[in-house]
Amino acid sequence: MPLPPGVDFKMEGLHCRVKGPKGQLERSLPAGMRISAENGQVVVTRPSDSRTDRALHGLTRALINNMVVGVTEGFVKQLNIVGVGYKVDLKGKTLVLNLGYSHPIEYPAPEGIEFEVDSKANFIKVKGIDKEKVGQVSAEIRKLRPPEPYKGKGVMYAGEHIRRKAGKAAVGGGK
Repeated sequence: MPLPPGVDFKMEGLHCRVKGPKGQLERSLPAGMRISAENGQVVVTRPSDSRTDRALHGLTRALINNMVVGVTEGFVKQLNIVGVGYKVDLKGKTLVLNLGYSHPIEYPAPEGIEFEVDSKANFIKVKGIDKEKVGQVSAEIRKLRPPEPYKGKGVMYAGEHIRRKAGKAAVGGGK
């Protein structure tokens, strides 16, 4: 895969370090893969064609690619908040969510993550350079009030489709 200009890639044993305009990421990679950076390209080669080596080859390549994309462009996940009275505010670096509980929920931003909130449209954008951390924080926020299938209320990813269920059926007659 090609390295964009301004990205510095270093391998120290199994430890990979990628530095770019948005920051620096470090990660230990699976053993066995041969990784080299030459002529502005990162090349990952596998020792054999065994099933595990093929799987680790794809994993290693994807991890390095995510690190390079993160330090150049960054990652964003959007969460929509749907429900009457549900709202979100940002106080400093802490999200304050009112999700129908008796108290507001405060969610502080972890290191390397930043939030963008639109109180009118009720959505949160989770931004960061580490794809894994952006996804984990988004999942934790969604877990605070997952969408329910009857009215569709809750915290959901942008573009997520919630399968709806029919409510109680009217009872016809009786004995």
